[in-house]
Formats: sequence, structure tokens, C-alpha cells
Amino acid sequence: MARRRHLLIPLLICSLLLGACSRVGLAYRNLDVIIPWTLNDYLDMNREQKSWFNQRLQLHLSWHCTTQLPGYLDWLDRLQSMVQSDQVSDEALQQRTREAKQAIAETARQIVPSAVELLQGLDDGQVAEMNNALAKDQQEHREQYLKPSLAQQVEQRSQRMSKRLKSWIGPLSPSQQRRIEQWSASLGEQNQQWVANRIHWQAQFSAAVAQRQNSDFPQRIEQLLVNREQLWTEDYRQAYARTEQAARHLLVDLMATSSLEQRQRLLKKIDGVRQDFAELKCLQNARQAPP
Repeated sequence: MARRRHLLIPLLICSLLLGACSRVGLAYRNLDVIIPWTLNDYLDMNREQKSWFNQRLQLHLSWHCTTQLPGYLDWLDRLQSMVQSDQVSDEALQQRTREAKQAIAETARQIVPSAVELLQGLDDGQVAEMNNALAKDQQEHREQYLKPSLAQQVEQRSQRMSKRLKSWIGPLSPSQQRRIEQWSASLGEQNQQWVANRIHWQAQFSAAVAQRQNSDFPQRIEQLLVNREQLWTEDYRQAYARTEQAARHLLVDLMATSSLEQRQRLLKKIDGVRQDFAELKCLQNARQAPP
């Protein structure tokens, strides 16, 4: 919704699909605890709402683990194969990205009815609180991403990317670090377009929730959660295409200049994420169940 834009998606996407945490299985096992805390940043649910939400969350997690995780394992296999065979190309990364987006959309589509029911049950005080939280979120993003000078934004973006990459492939060579700096500089004022689009999305979300009893509310929430790209600003739509392309080119170049040690570390990290998923009890139980 605000910081992560969607009601029930927060870590369910970032941690599960993209492996943002090095121990994804641990994050997954605790989603039923983490997600309510995330929601509490924006909503003060009453006891009845919390009880309903916890029951619905367990159903979603069970569905996700048994129906979606097998596909994630296949996705990680394809990613690992790309690295092992030295086939990290722009075309291959585009395909992995399309697959990831499809997985995200499938999960978003599944939780739409629950998001609709939860939002329709909010009273005016809760909606006002949510809107205040969104306004605070917007101010925080302006302060963090727009207040620094453009040169500082470029440097901070480079530092964030370097930190993420180091966790996956280890220490970067001087030429790799320079390539990251070049990538960051090429994005220019991308922060401005990203924050503006975030605020634009949140405004549409707030407008929809204000009319949550209207008959078209479920369709509006589905568009906001599943087909959100249709609601992007034109500036961000163009910027996103450039940003995605620049990221792919960066990864291709970094892998082309990677050392054997870096590739081995990356393969080990991918394998670790895969193992975390494979060892989840809910997935093992699903595989053992009779057809």
C-alpha cells in the first residue's frame, strides 16, 4: 500500500520471489507475523478485523506455498543454469523478468478479494489514519530520495546497488565498481519520476478507498494491485523501461567481467535460496499428498 504499495503483498513478493533476504525460508516462515506488523504501520485494525485477517492470511500463505513455490523453484533453476552456462544475456534476463512479473501478478490477483473485503470494512477513522500514514510515507520519500542533490542521489543509488551486489557475488573489482557508478549516473533524475509515480498511485488508491462501497470498487482495487502499470504516469512509464533496460545491461556486463570466485559465490547463494524454499514444510507436505 504505502511503503510497499500493496496490502498483503509486502514480503510475499520481495522476500519470496526475488530473494531479498539471504535466508528466504526464514522470512517465509514468519510472514504471518511480519505482514500484520507491516499493516500496523498504516492501519489500526480492531480485534474482529485482526482475527479475520489472520485467518485469511493463513489461507493465502497455504495457497502460495503449495501452488506458487514449485514454480519459484523452477525459476531459480533457470537462473542458476544461466550462470553455470555463462548465458547471462539481455534476452535471457528479459525472459526471467517476464516470468517474475507473471508470478507477482498471480499472487496479487489471488489476494484481491481479501484486500477488497478488508478495505470495505474500514470505518472513516481508519481510512483517515491510513491517509495520514500515506502522507507521512510520501514526505519521508521526498526527504530521502529527492532532497539530496542530484550528485548525491547518483552516489547513494550506486552505493545501494554495490551493497546488494556484494551480498550476492562478494567484493567488486574496480572496473565493476566503475560500471555501477556509470549505471547510476545514466539514470539521472529517476528518483523524481519514481517518487512522483508512487504518490500518483497512492492518490488513486486513496480515492478508490474513499468510495469503497461503490459497486466498481473490486474492479478498481484489482486494477491498482494487478494491473498497476496501466495507472503509471507517462513519465514513469518511459523512465521504467529505460531503468529496466539499464539494469539488465549492468548485470550482463558485471557477469561478463566476473571472476570464478564471484560466480561460484552467486551459484551458492542461489542454491541457498532454493534450498530454503525446498525445505519448507508446507511445500514438502504438498508434494507428499496423493494426487
